[in-house]
Amino acid sequence: MSAPKVLISDKLSPAAIAIFKGRGIEVDFKPGLKPAELREIIGQYDGLAIRSATKVTREMLDVATRLKVVGRAGIGVDNVDVSSATARGVVVMNTPYGNAITTAEHAIAMMFALARQIPEASTSTKAGKWEKNRFMGVEVSGKTLGLVGAGNIGSIVANRACGLHMKVIAYDPFLSEKRAVELGVEKVDLETLVSRADFITIHAPFTEQTKNILSRERIFAMKKGARLINCARGGLVDEAALFEALQSGHLAGAALDVFETEPATDSPLFGLENVVCTPHLGAATAEAQENVALQVAEQMSDFLLTGAVSNAINMPSVTAEEAPRLRPYMELARQLGALAGQLTAAQGEEIKAIHVAYEGQAAELNQRPLTAAALAGVLTPMMGAVNMVNAPVVARERGIEVAETVLERSGDYATLVRVTVVTQGLNRSVAGTLVGNGKPRLVEVKDIAVEADFAPHMLYVTNQDRPGFIGHFGTTLADAGINIATFHLGRNTPGGDAICLVGLDAPVPDGVLATVRALPLVVRATPLAF
Repeated sequence: MSAPKVLISDKLSPAAIAIFKGRGIEVDFKPGLKPAELREIIGQYDGLAIRSATKVTREMLDVATRLKVVGRAGIGVDNVDVSSATARGVVVMNTPYGNAITTAEHAIAMMFALARQIPEASTSTKAGKWEKNRFMGVEVSGKTLGLVGAGNIGSIVANRACGLHMKVIAYDPFLSEKRAVELGVEKVDLETLVSRADFITIHAPFTEQTKNILSRERIFAMKKGARLINCARGGLVDEAALFEALQSGHLAGAALDVFETEPATDSPLFGLENVVCTPHLGAATAEAQENVALQVAEQMSDFLLTGAVSNAINMPSVTAEEAPRLRPYMELARQLGALAGQLTAAQGEEIKAIHVAYEGQAAELNQRPLTAAALAGVLTPMMGAVNMVNAPVVARERGIEVAETVLERSGDYATLVRVTVVTQGLNRSVAGTLVGNGKPRLVEVKDIAVEADFAPHMLYVTNQDRPGFIGHFGTTLADAGINIATFHLGRNTPGGDAICLVGLDAPVPDGVLATVRALPLVVRATPLAF
């Protein structure tokens, strides 16, 4: 098997290249490619490492036939079409921790610059003036800092602000009461925050939900004389309304590192003395640039070599420690899903729901990637090109209910995974376990116990449990020159419904399949592929 191949299309630290090479991954460093040049060569690569310059568009992804992962050295993925990547089964990773401290420190620095009018005072002093009385500042100690967003960066800002003896209040829909106590902040709604805070700093991603989160209404609802800092993303603040609030004196000042349009070379805000501006420097320290480059190289290498998934935007995370243990379970879940999906597709039934249950040792694992693997197995026979990345999205788009059940107790098996596909009026359930050195084994189909190994080519037959079936069936395959590798039987009651799972050396030709279906006692015969 050839080594994975990665393209670095933006400027990254040489240390990142060394990491890829040290892990046995082929790497090409080609920063500055034009979009057409990138599209021309991207089909050669399994991974793409970028910063903010490269645009990962739908058109590029259409020709990236080998691409498995895009790694963004930084937090924002605004330059990646995540929806298109997900639809094509491409993992999108970022590095949310590599520049978190740097960005948080920049927000604190901007707050101090704003509070003490440092940029204007510096310009004045360098111009030969000594305007000591002009630049009257305010202390931050004892003031209320409002955090819009209390995630990774916001929590670091909260820690620094508490050290400055500020009172910190926070709005974040994902902030729990327990986490708020741990951070030493008061959890409030957004309207309360804007009315109480002396300083507001934003640490939220840019989404449809957060666009202009500080709208005109909220800006003018801010405390008179308050100050605003945004080192997160442009578009979170209504800049026209902010200009009016600053010009009118409603707000005392604003510090902006990000803008609605970047590069920001012209803005009415630039003409205001009470505005501090920097050119998107939140992550611009030597330490941060090195950290995110190293982090993205390690994450992408782990994924391409071991299947470990870290900081992915569009699929569940799997740590490097978890990956070896999860791998056989993911294969079991995929094969169970594939069996249930192929049986369902053969009947032309519409899937209403997919339920995945975990018992015993399987209940102790990280189930999200296992469920994603099961969904991919179920949906692929009907929809094709479905993998762990896009399966949850495909299921959601088609209105398929997905449910997980975890039972820590063990039944007949120390570990068990069960996949149930629900159609109109029918529940089709299959279950399996791991044996030997992590080998998947089928143990139940439609409530019928059957011990069967999965094979690349199989034939699934439901039949009446009567004498003569096995003889006629075996003779039919033998007459057609089809060799049977494995043969497994199961039934619900003597003389009742029975199933037969046969592993074969090659697919069953259509003519032979028709003959099998016409045999006495055969109810249904379905070819399977794994």
